[in-house]
Amino acid sequence: MADKEQNSQNTAKIVYLLFLVNIFIQFLGIIGVIIAYVNKDDAPAWLQTHYQFQIRTFWIGLLYLFIGVILAMAVVGYFILLFWVIWVIVRCVKGMKYLDQNQAYPNPTTWLFS
Repeated sequence: MADKEQNSQNTAKIVYLLFLVNIFIQFLGIIGVIIAYVNKDDAPAWLQTHYQFQIRTFWIGLLYLFIGVILAMAVVGYFILLFWVIWVIVRCVKGMKYLDQNQAYPNPTTWLFS
């Protein structure tokens, strides 16, 4: 694997890790999505699917988080926030699994897990 591709793969892994840590330390996700936007055009095609998936994870996750916070006044909001945490973890773990296998993410436009 070329050094440039390896660096891009490491960068994609860092974005996944930033999203995971973002669960506990807010605003790291913003750094992650900026990194994904900056690197997506220069990456090989299979890595572009990961960056697309990461960008969608950020924006869809932000929507879920916003809805959860708004509805936290009602009990249902806490369930949405719990779903958001599980959703982020599953998406990042699955993304890193495909990344470690040097595979494109199979469905980067999904709203859920696969």
